[in-house]
Amino acid sequence: MSENQTQSQSTETVASEGSKIAELELQLKERENKFLYLYADFENYKKRAVKERSDAQKFGWENVARDLLSVVDNLDRGLAHAPATTEANFMAGLNMVAKQFRETMERQGVQTIPSLKQIFNPELHEAIATEYSDEKSGLIIREEQKGYTLHGRLLRASRVVISSGPK
Repeated sequence: MSENQTQSQSTETVASEGSKIAELELQLKERENKFLYLYADFENYKKRAVKERSDAQKFGWENVARDLLSVVDNLDRGLAHAPATTEANFMAGLNMVAKQFRETMERQGVQTIPSLKQIFNPELHEAIATEYSDEKSGLIIREEQKGYTLHGRLLRASRVVISSGPK
């Protein structure tokens, strides 16, 4: 072989090895990027799973809490409309049961929405009527049904009557 042929072959070998190296580096970069995307997705999945588990603990009993609100409402109605002749000890006992029920609901994250003398908020209140009153327009003058939140999330809106201002 001549010297030119040998140089030509070694140049081709170096060039082909250089292109192989470049190709391998490109493949390595692609795999690193895929790994980084996969790792980021997995980290997001872990965060989402922790949040979903936390939400399930907080709000998992939301339907039961909503059903129990009607029990609280009926207990309050019964206490409010009890005859005056009802024995005092019996009424005191019922009041203690109602108080214990409310405290238990509060420990589980159920909070009453304050309504009376508040400005109407459509996110928390449901207007069922408007009435003329001495209060300024848009102020809640009567609460027909209490509203509740569960850990800050609306459980049931307050049903309210809103002032339309003086006649």
